[in-house]
Amino acid sequence: MFKLNYNNQQKDYNEKAKLINLIDDPKKDYFVALVNNRLRELTYEVDYDASIEFLDSTNQEAIFTYEASLRYLVAMAFHKLYPHLTFKFNYSISRTTFCHILDVEDSTEVRTIVKNLKQEMQRLVDLDLPIERIEMSNEDAIKFYQKHGYQDKIDIIQYRPEDTVHFYQCGSYLNYMYNLMVPSTGYLKSFDLRFYSPGFLIQYPRAETNGKIPPFEDAPIYGRTLRDANRWAERIDANTIAKMNEHAASSSMVEFVHMNESKHNQMIAEIGKKILDDHENIRLIAIAGPSSSGKTTFSTRLRIELMTLGLKPIMISLDDYYLNREQLVPDENGKIDLEHLNTLDIELFNQNMLDLIDGKVVEIPHFDFVEKRRSGYRKVKISPESPIIIEGIHALNEELTTLIPKHQKFKIFISPQLQINIDNHNPIGITSLRLLRRIVRDRKFRNSPASRTISMWPNVRQGEFKWIYPHQEGADYIFNSGLAYELCVMKKYALDTLMEIPRDSEYFITANRLIKFLKYFNDIPDDVVPCNSLLREFIGGSCFEV
Repeated sequence: MFKLNYNNQQKDYNEKAKLINLIDDPKKDYFVALVNNRLRELTYEVDYDASIEFLDSTNQEAIFTYEASLRYLVAMAFHKLYPHLTFKFNYSISRTTFCHILDVEDSTEVRTIVKNLKQEMQRLVDLDLPIERIEMSNEDAIKFYQKHGYQDKIDIIQYRPEDTVHFYQCGSYLNYMYNLMVPSTGYLKSFDLRFYSPGFLIQYPRAETNGKIPPFEDAPIYGRTLRDANRWAERIDANTIAKMNEHAASSSMVEFVHMNESKHNQMIAEIGKKILDDHENIRLIAIAGPSSSGKTTFSTRLRIELMTLGLKPIMISLDDYYLNREQLVPDENGKIDLEHLNTLDIELFNQNMLDLIDGKVVEIPHFDFVEKRRSGYRKVKISPESPIIIEGIHALNEELTTLIPKHQKFKIFISPQLQINIDNHNPIGITSLRLLRRIVRDRKFRNSPASRTISMWPNVRQGEFKWIYPHQEGADYIFNSGLAYELCVMKKYALDTLMEIPRDSEYFITANRLIKFLKYFNDIPDDVVPCNSLLREFIGGSCFEV
């Protein structure tokens, strides 16, 4: 006999209990469950004492399962209707997944394919076909992939440390999405396909929008950056883990590293030229991006670039414009959001920037984070050749710089936009890359365990959606701070701290999800990473460190 705690009740059982049979609310859409803090599929059977929590579309881990299952459904519809076509998934704008049909370039034909796929997917959902997990040896998996021409899936198996592969079967269709899956196609009721040349976007529910599909918001500037990143990955032959590992294991590894660093150099030089060509107008350079984008190193390198062009940039910290703690206004729940725009002295900042641009002597405040209040001022005066660089969460927000005319501002959005896949059907999320960067940095510089970083991540993401992403399309330049080789370097640091998280920890689920793809990368040693690389901001050894 064993006891199961779920739905605020405890029951005794004598026989194995399948999770899906414990759900007593038929109107509730659950996709996975926590069993003693371990993420389990709804088809999982329990025969031991356990606490169970069913997860719906308001939970991020459930959405990871839903999105992977939806990619499976798209691939299954392709297999049924267009078995001769190859396609590739990548994460894209407006919180969607992009599907690029690699064999078709004609837009009219793509639109027809999208229409037919959507109809087929809906048919499969209505049939509510079971999706069953099966185990296959690596050797048999390779034979299966060879039969179906999945070379990209064959390439990655050689780096798999396990001897078996977990496939998912729905009727005669088999595929593996490196993730848990929903029990049947009937669970995937909420989706939409949107033609978006040269492919289509897959819209699905998001946890941060309370389990609803967010409204589509086109982002042409950001989307162009993603397409450029994808073309760059293809050009240097680094758009899959297997191809990356070939670089890491070859004699040209150092060349590959410096080729990526050279790309950053070129982009920084391009920004410098844009600013120089219009330096009589551009007086304020605003830099913002989500957590772990490399803003600090980028700002320093850009300042040096501008100095080489004859300009004399100065850096002003937005942190010095925080209001004293007693001046902060709590929200409707009585809490103080330290990331809110109203925590800054916007009026003083605007006046200071305006006076500096006008050539006046300005007293810039200094904020003491220990005392949580302003502790003094320093006098600053700049010349016409001295653009002001500001960097911070609100730097791109027009409300922060209302007194500065738009033609005097040059806005830069920075974020890593790596386009790398496990295989064609399984992309690696950009958010996962940033989380790994932060995990490595927090351990290196703050001796903070991965569990603490993971625990704070949902709040970090909430702030990004609120304060950063709404302003990215207003940027004059989007800097892709991703380096194709970086996961090969960070792997050893990230795995060490992720493996410290015990299996019964609430943060093990996230850690395990990261480990699942991180373990495939070959190592690249630190000593080939240049001392001025943005990657040094996370692994240490930067020549800019004080």
